[in-house]
Amino acid sequence: MNDSVVAAPGLSRRGLLKVGLMGSAFLATAGLAATLSGCSASTPANGFAILRDADLPFLKALIPVMLAGAVKPEQMPQAIDGTLQNLDYSLNRLSPEMLKLTVQLFDVLAMAVTRGPLTGIWGSWENASSEDITHFLNRWQNSSLSLLRMGHASLLQLVMMAWYGRPESWAHCGYPGPPRV
Repeated sequence: MNDSVVAAPGLSRRGLLKVGLMGSAFLATAGLAATLSGCSASTPANGFAILRDADLPFLKALIPVMLAGAVKPEQMPQAIDGTLQNLDYSLNRLSPEMLKLTVQLFDVLAMAVTRGPLTGIWGSWENASSEDITHFLNRWQNSSLSLLRMGHASLLQLVMMAWYGRPESWAHCGYPGPPRV
């Protein structure tokens, strides 16, 4: 009989708890700082029910990178606007707890003090290049911190659901649309 020892993962339970606690403490501190500084204003931007003025620069920089290849460049402005409208509609129907977490994620990404260290984008979102944003997304997707990987998955799901819920996106993926009843 051949005894083989399975290699233990590099992160123990204690280490995982430490990382989780540190990440939670960081997000709580960032959320509190955003609230105290007024960055987390709950007033929606003009024309939106949930999305705030502070959220829009980030989302307007993120959406074109995520939709690259699925949208023709000349159609991108309309795709961004439509995706923002669908995203706002979806956020308005989230449970209060999920909405709170999403708003905290947007706050962390809007504040320069947290945006730089977490994303590698030290300037404003308006000045970030597509390569910068792609690097940030890859960094979060492949992070050793589960909190950043969850943030990446959340952003990806929010934007993709908002885009592919729009009829103009269906032709690109071969979906004929819902059946007529």
